[in-house]
Amino acid sequence: MSVRARTAIGAVIGATLLAVLPGCGGGTSTGDSGGNSHPKTLTYWASNQGASLEDDKAKLTPELQAFEKQTGITVKLEVVPWSDLLNRILGATSSGQGPDVLNIGNTWSASLQTTGALLPFDDQTFAKIGGKGRFQESALASTGASGKTPTAVPLYSLAYGLYYNKKMFADAGISKPPATWDELVQDGRRLTTGGRYGLAVEGANVSENVHHAFVFAKQHGADFFDASGNPTFTSPGAVEGVKQYVDFIARDKIAAAGNAEYDQNQSIQDFATGKAAMLLWQAAGPNLQKHGMKPDQYGVAPVPVQSGTPGPGQNIDSMVAGINMAVFKNSQNLDGALKFVQFMTSDAEQKKLNGAYGSIPPVKTAAQDPAFSNPELTVLRNTIATSAAPLPQVPKESQFEELVGGAIKDLLADAAAGRPVTTQSVQQRLAKAQQQM
Repeated sequence: MSVRARTAIGAVIGATLLAVLPGCGGGTSTGDSGGNSHPKTLTYWASNQGASLEDDKAKLTPELQAFEKQTGITVKLEVVPWSDLLNRILGATSSGQGPDVLNIGNTWSASLQTTGALLPFDDQTFAKIGGKGRFQESALASTGASGKTPTAVPLYSLAYGLYYNKKMFADAGISKPPATWDELVQDGRRLTTGGRYGLAVEGANVSENVHHAFVFAKQHGADFFDASGNPTFTSPGAVEGVKQYVDFIARDKIAAAGNAEYDQNQSIQDFATGKAAMLLWQAAGPNLQKHGMKPDQYGVAPVPVQSGTPGPGQNIDSMVAGINMAVFKNSQNLDGALKFVQFMTSDAEQKKLNGAYGSIPPVKTAAQDPAFSNPELTVLRNTIATSAAPLPQVPKESQFEELVGGAIKDLLADAAAGRPVTTQSVQQRLAKAQQQM
């Protein structure tokens, strides 16, 4: 989904999507309904990518001022927390009271595409921002349903990596990071001692849960939807994958029971403060350093696979994470909105913004800058290029995140409470989620 998407998606998603009025867009803040009365003003909803809303404002404001200096267009910025963002967007698509330009989690692209409220980026529209060929193919795969005209463009790209504490590994006599899940569990058991744990997870975060469930299911040869977009939550591979993830607390006990309640970056803090030796995360570097951990204290490796090395097919080891940028098609300043998208996806801004957030530019030429070649970003960049896959781009993807992520949250809570988690109980939870779809 996103660089910092660490909170649950609202449970009203399905009902709100059903209530959406196709074709209603944003932009009312730029003028009244009589036309483009304020062509020199835009409203931008930015997602929370930094350590706080204030941190985002500090990073974005100088860039928006540079855009104003170039174009004469003032951008009114609102940074929206992840706990509110999707519901705010859905409310805007149904009411018409929204911004001109906005950020969306890339996993929401197909769901929001069905509202009809976002501007389609056909070849002619892409040409206005420099052309479709500038963007990484894997990032473009998360801009809308397959075979349909995208309604967003990539802004920030990410993938998951395995972060490990070098000193804790050395103290435990472990010479290298695990490459398979069996190795991770073995290492995790050696590292779980003295009140410290081998792994930190964010168990009450439904989005985190879904991201990992997707990868585990892929590695077991399964997916959560068939080719027609129908849910297949109870397939053997999906059930096995979810159980393997829940077992980090339930059976393997390499993650603390209290992790089942984490949903606000607590796992980042546990890793940074030495309470856990490993962490599965997207571009954790800036946050770890904010918590006082120095870059030479941690290493980054590809997320493990069942066997072999990361790659396509059953060795997918990350979802294609990131942020997309979209335009409400009813904006009263479409020309200005597209100029702003062009500015934000320019090579210069891609280097500045992705550098500030620890993410990777989805613009090919910007990603080649040496600034994105440090050990951490090299691992993540290679993952995006070779072993990441987009979450299902289906209209009900947002509901999938809420329902399956919620089912895993409940299973982790069972594990933390000492209640047995079995293949049957996992299947029952996923069956209930599938029925709710």
